[in-house]
Amino acid sequence: MRPSLSAMARLTTRDLTGRMTTHHTETQHAPAQPADPTTVLVLGGTGKTGRRVADRLIRAGHPVRIGSRSGETPFDWEDPRTWEPALDGAAAAYLAYYPDVCDPGAAATLRAFAERAAGSGTRRLVLLSARGVEAALPAEEAVRVPGVEWTVLRASWFFQNFDEGILRSGVLDGEIVFPAGDVKEPFVDADDIAEVAVAALTGDGHAGRSYEITGPRLLTFAEAAAEIAGATGRAVRYVPVPAEEYGAALVRDHGLPDELGAFLTDLFATLLDGRNARLGDGVHRVLGRAPRDFADYVCETAGSGAWAD
Repeated sequence: MRPSLSAMARLTTRDLTGRMTTHHTETQHAPAQPADPTTVLVLGGTGKTGRRVADRLIRAGHPVRIGSRSGETPFDWEDPRTWEPALDGAAAAYLAYYPDVCDPGAAATLRAFAERAAGSGTRRLVLLSARGVEAALPAEEAVRVPGVEWTVLRASWFFQNFDEGILRSGVLDGEIVFPAGDVKEPFVDADDIAEVAVAALTGDGHAGRSYEITGPRLLTFAEAAAEIAGATGRAVRYVPVPAEEYGAALVRDHGLPDELGAFLTDLFATLLDGRNARLGDGVHRVLGRAPRDFADYVCETAGSGAWAD
């Protein structure tokens, strides 16, 4: 059975679709407005973590501006003309970079954006990064510009990939086909990531820090599938495949460009080689509590009907 990929987990913008036509505005070359001490720009604000960050900020009473290619505030990482209107008056920004922080062009783009943010009066940047990947380090370094308080969140594999993203179709089909072998992963709740991000965006004591955000225990993908099966009553099993075969399927069966298929093949092989088979303490350091357990997520998600036929 070939993998079905309607979304690419952390590897794409997930829910961001289409490309907005860029509009020039009279304000984009005007002097920046003083930053509102509470306004937060959320980039990737319709994705797995971004929408959760935005929801929490709104509930806490912070004005939120969601920047996306299809949102009320048009934003495109590839079009710097959209950056200034999005940043105007924002005191902090959450950065979920498209297509991925490991992309070869990510560092240069993020550096230019961070410098623009500093010049616009945005004083706090929180970057969502990948855990255990050397290719992400240049992107992390890029946001460390003078005049900005930066925080980096190095996240492990999301729980929500099983019900909102890349692995949901496998759960429904009964076979989760993926190139993870028997490696253990400290799966993490996207809600925990969002809560840590909000703390870093709005609170003190996080400037210049990098946090490793993981769940509280290690699971293989086979063990995760078994927990889902137990909670749902569905027959769900994990089927390992080589990274090369998986990447070829992305290109052949799902229309990905050859270069993106090669990039993802290398990225999966790196992410899933066992380097992340250890727990991080980011949730406890920032929130003072243990991270949410995969079993709790599975129970709640099964009860919500997300895995119902």
